[in-house]
Amino acid sequence: MANEWGRLPEQAYALISKREWLHRGNLKARLLGERPFPIRVSLKPPTNRAILADLAHFQRYVGAWRQFPHQQWLEWEERNYRTLGSQRVPLALVLEDITSLLAYLGKEAQARSDSWVRNMAPLLAIESKLYPVLVNYLELLASLSPIDIQRLQQLIPQLKPGMGNGQYLRALPLQGVDTKFVEQYVRLISDLLDCLHDGAIAAQGGLANWLDVKGNHKGWLTVRPLCAAAQAGLGGLGLLQLTVDELRQQPLPAKHILVVENVQSGLGLPFMADTIAVSGGGKNVSWLDAPWLADKQVAYWGDIDSWGLHVLSDARSKLSQLTALMMDHATVMRYSAMMVEEDSSMTAMPTHLTVEELALFEALIAGSYPGTRLEQEKLAPDYIQQRLNEWLSSLQ
Repeated sequence: MANEWGRLPEQAYALISKREWLHRGNLKARLLGERPFPIRVSLKPPTNRAILADLAHFQRYVGAWRQFPHQQWLEWEERNYRTLGSQRVPLALVLEDITSLLAYLGKEAQARSDSWVRNMAPLLAIESKLYPVLVNYLELLASLSPIDIQRLQQLIPQLKPGMGNGQYLRALPLQGVDTKFVEQYVRLISDLLDCLHDGAIAAQGGLANWLDVKGNHKGWLTVRPLCAAAQAGLGGLGLLQLTVDELRQQPLPAKHILVVENVQSGLGLPFMADTIAVSGGGKNVSWLDAPWLADKQVAYWGDIDSWGLHVLSDARSKLSQLTALMMDHATVMRYSAMMVEEDSSMTAMPTHLTVEELALFEALIAGSYPGTRLEQEKLAPDYIQQRLNEWLSSLQ
């Protein structure tokens, strides 16, 4: 059959393009020498029987490769066939190095490669051993403007261990580069520095530790007192934001602490006696290991989906007496018509759920409900009020 032998030029190109260019992992491995050259692709020369089955394809196959403009990349061989006698047939396409590969792939690949080289050059001028790191960031490098490359070149030599002196990242004393740029490209910067400093960044647990900076917190937690007494205990403030570290160290002046996944749901809570709400942490519940929480009554309310139940499990791993609110089968059944589908589900089993919560998790991932996600915002205020009152009553 024609599709089993006699690979044509366009078929060889499609194969090499897919395997060596579009597959970025393979391309990077070639550039790093992990997949050594040459690239050799068999052109599938036929047997005598195959030629007899499709002589027209044999003629197309040989003719197409005779017209191929880069004969230096081809291996040919004289073969004797019973039906046709001696025939010179193409055996393989061989690309000896990256230059040959790019030339074979054409102008678009060459232009892309030129842009990589152009963006790499200023950074390789810092230190040639950065090359493997830069190859691993080809896509990001291609997206950077010349100004960004210049900033990166200016930045890397300025960053030194301990230079932050325990201050926030935004207070780093940098010249000609803003610290927001550091935040934006923190992974690339970390890996470049890790290469330059022989693994010191990874050894110290990341760039922030190596620089000795607190970091600019993305996840500020919103603290809202839900009664006058709690507000007075916070200096009269009705709303404030704290970092995770600050909240871990700062006891809140209320007996009941209500942790809410989303900020908007936290802002919509009714007034509650002796209660402070902490909302907006999302998946970050690391502060729940704070010692001052040990003598508080703490509840957690989040979205009902596989990820939300994993966050609940994580929270309870840090605070075993944690009570879950409105994250149960009854809530799902009441608002099942409001359920939607998760973008992707977390199927690993959470380890710190109650029997009932684990059954809910299993039912969600098994598709036992009309959807796999019930957002906090879908619950009616009267239902929320009722369930919160029930929680407070159970504590008396």
